[in-house]
Amino acid sequence: QKSRPKSLVSNTIRCVHSCTKKYGCSSHRMIMDEGVDKNYYRDDFNDEPKGCSLGTNEEDGIWMNMSDQAGTIMCLMVWFLLGYSCLTIVWLAETGGLPVSLSMIYCILCSLALSCHAKTTLTDPGSVPQSAVPSEAQRKNHPEQKLSMCSQCQTFKPPFSHHCRICNRCVSRMDHHCPWMNNCIGAGNLKHFILFLIYTWLTCGYAMLLLGWNYFFCATENCTFGTVVIQLARVMTFLSVGAFLFISSMLMNVFYGLMTGIGTIDRLKKKALDTMLESDEEPIPLKDVFGIAGYHTWLLPIDPVFEDYDRVM
Repeated sequence: QKSRPKSLVSNTIRCVHSCTKKYGCSSHRMIMDEGVDKNYYRDDFNDEPKGCSLGTNEEDGIWMNMSDQAGTIMCLMVWFLLGYSCLTIVWLAETGGLPVSLSMIYCILCSLALSCHAKTTLTDPGSVPQSAVPSEAQRKNHPEQKLSMCSQCQTFKPPFSHHCRICNRCVSRMDHHCPWMNNCIGAGNLKHFILFLIYTWLTCGYAMLLLGWNYFFCATENCTFGTVVIQLARVMTFLSVGAFLFISSMLMNVFYGLMTGIGTIDRLKKKALDTMLESDEEPIPLKDVFGIAGYHTWLLPIDPVFEDYDRVM
């Protein structure tokens, strides 16, 4: 009777080992049979870091620029201003100056804008790893293209990548370093940056419509603002107009880069050397920005799934 539990345990262990070996799970036998010209290999080249530290180094698990204090302040200012505008609209709805349904739409737009801002700030923009090497397709398809090394990182520098002195990393297809995001804008977070601009642009335009409608078409006492609320609305109107104009210029800059395939840094260099007419870059396909996971994911602040990650990066 005492031997039965032992046999049951041994049979269970034997069954577990056979299952792990059959379905590819890790076991001590698989580790012994791991290596070159053996049955198993360990694919940890693209593993994300296990650390929970904040920073822009390869060993940091959470991407966040911690070296730029001015960028951190400007990044927090975005949350403060959007939060201020959202609370102002809610207060206007509470006092009867605006319909509640319209204020809900505004709060949804603010939430989407802040979500995209957080994703842009906390997403790796496409940092080039220290072990990066030119792909075989790049060597075969573009033999005339010169390969370059970064003098700061001492590693391979892919085409259209630039070294950011603030993040202290080379970034693939880098457009610019945005202090409002406290991060670089590159191939990895360009989608989130574009969505942030679009949602913030819609938020500013929607706020101007709401406040303008109340100012020009309010004919009853039910829709008038109180003494305190009207001061908040005036400040919000001033901020909305300024942000609307600034974001409109940023959207035109980003769309121009997508249509021409030339980022902001490269465009400034070409203008300085007067070589804009000699550019042979191709437009950036939308699937290389928003991914191939489906059109329903294009408007959501989720990471894109690229068709060919190595080519995009």
